[in-house]
Amino acid sequence: MATETSVNYDRTKELKQFDDTKTGVKGLVDAGILNIPKIFVRPAEDLAADELNSSQKTIEVPIIDLSNIGESIRRKEIINEVKIASGEWGFFQVINHGIPLSVLDEMIEGIRLFNEQDLELKKEIYSRDSAKKVKFLSNFDLYTSKALDWKDTLQLSLLDFDPDPSEMPPVCRKSTMEYIKHLKKLGETLFELLSEALDLQPDYLNSIGCSKGCSIVAHYYPPCPQPELTLGVLSNEKFKSVKHRAIANHVGPRISVPCFFSGHASLLDKPFGPIKDLQSEANPPRYKEFLLNEYFAKFFSSSLDDDKLPLDYYKL
Repeated sequence: MATETSVNYDRTKELKQFDDTKTGVKGLVDAGILNIPKIFVRPAEDLAADELNSSQKTIEVPIIDLSNIGESIRRKEIINEVKIASGEWGFFQVINHGIPLSVLDEMIEGIRLFNEQDLELKKEIYSRDSAKKVKFLSNFDLYTSKALDWKDTLQLSLLDFDPDPSEMPPVCRKSTMEYIKHLKKLGETLFELLSEALDLQPDYLNSIGCSKGCSIVAHYYPPCPQPELTLGVLSNEKFKSVKHRAIANHVGPRISVPCFFSGHASLLDKPFGPIKDLQSEANPPRYKEFLLNEYFAKFFSSSLDDDKLPLDYYKL
């Protein structure tokens, strides 16, 4: 497929053929491919930019230690660290967060087992239906991106944070349910810290439902034969939202389990915008209000490699 000329190459056809296999990227690896399909090859200008960036100094994101968070003086220090990291970086790593290492390891192992089980079992839940709470797919933006990422995804939409265990894939059910329990508690803690970092009451973001639901997108990055060719709102701009991507690798698999707190299902039809308490004559709103459903529709109809982020559509 990668040797076809641009004259007779039908990208849409190749995308559909890949999608119809319902086996994802691991299906390609299991088939023993030596060259990645053209749909995964990134544009030449992006590859050139990567080569330039790789020569620059490695950037290390802020690390915030949550130990002793119950002590008044230490909590104030943590809140200040969160404020700086969120305002200047839009990214930070937390350590001593309360989730046992065994729970993290078992979650990663569960995702590995899911992806490496019999293909027919994964095919049963392969879907691009946004209404499905549990689904397996490869690249949510498959039909809109310039180049696909070298990854498969198990997506769990938990809009009420109280999932039915029977809906989870059996091979990773126990580990996922245990992980969700700890994740909910950590989410509530982080939203408290973010609230206080914005000089709001500690329960502000939790009280409006920010921690009441989430989407877990468990990514599985198989080893890639040609990794050099592919890739694995509310704060009124007081906090940054940073775009980032993962890279592919010769060795693998590599597994990551990000969680996106998206709020309770009851919030989908409610308007959101810059928090009123963060606005003033000197700091007017920089975004107009929008419905959460509307934002999600823009996000899932866009591509991860779009220059314009969904939030940009609401800038004033």
